[in-house]
Amino acid sequence: MLKPKPHPGQLALEFSPGDDLESYVEARVAVRAEADALRWRFRLVVIESVMLASLVLAAGVVLNQPIGLVLRGAGVVGAGCFVTGLILIGLTGAAGRLITRFRRPR
Repeated sequence: MLKPKPHPGQLALEFSPGDDLESYVEARVAVRAEADALRWRFRLVVIESVMLASLVLAAGVVLNQPIGLVLRGAGVVGAGCFVTGLILIGLTGAAGRLITRFRRPR
């Protein structure tokens, strides 16, 4: 069967049957998925922090509390949530690397 020639402007990729193209593609996809997962976790932490801070702010305003006290409380809650989320992201990454290290055949 005739193999079509690539366009002259296209990079010709020729893989011999001995090359493991599938494992190469899977490794690239895994790296990209890991980066995307980290980005989404960070986004979720930011969104949760803003939501909790806004809930504390709204509750303080509804309860007619002094605005300075409400702003300080909302800031403390938002910052605490953000720092805790970052710590959890770091611990998740560390645990994942530790599990990967122990699963490797020796």
